[in-house]
Amino acid sequence: MDAKPRTADIARATSETEIRLSLGLDGQGDSRIATGIGFLDHMLTALARHGMLSLEVEAKGDLHIDYHHTTEDVGIVLGQALKRALGDKRGIRRYGHAVVPMDEALAEAAIDISGRPFLAWSVSFPRDKVGEMDTELFEEFFRAFAMNSGITLHIIQRAGTNAHHIAEGVFKAVARALREAVEPDPRAAGAIPSTKGVLEG
Repeated sequence: MDAKPRTADIARATSETEIRLSLGLDGQGDSRIATGIGFLDHMLTALARHGMLSLEVEAKGDLHIDYHHTTEDVGIVLGQALKRALGDKRGIRRYGHAVVPMDEALAEAAIDISGRPFLAWSVSFPRDKVGEMDTELFEEFFRAFAMNSGITLHIIQRAGTNAHHIAEGVFKAVARALREAVEPDPRAAGAIPSTKGVLEG
């Protein structure tokens, strides 16, 4: 792989949200997150830490309505940033997999940086909210992330009865799988990891 920094800076403004996001794939897990949604901030901080990403997110949204638009749009912008930072995906491992325990919860994530966006979601929560955040929004976040980054993402809950633990396990599993998938492969000699020669679907 070349030495070009694998980073992206994206700003996105709509009538519902205004988001600025900076992503570095070769970071140390440092983050600065301010979405206005406390639990989402907590999860994005975990994503950065366990994915060894550099991540800054500043989001202002219509939280007086609900948290849907802000959560989904942060997922959109994070996905766009990942796609931009990866470039032509030359020399990466492409696939990543992780199983993460979080107390009684167990979450599994598998990623293929394929250029073919898809989310398979098999997670259920025992209650509708964690703090003030609707648990149904986690699926919306990861769908937006997968669709806009062009990755195939499978997320499976293997165990869990505590909604906080389930959500945190999911984010940490995705982080660990993503870290593996974007990692430079020293044996790849800078090649695109596909028999087609491209990873664009």
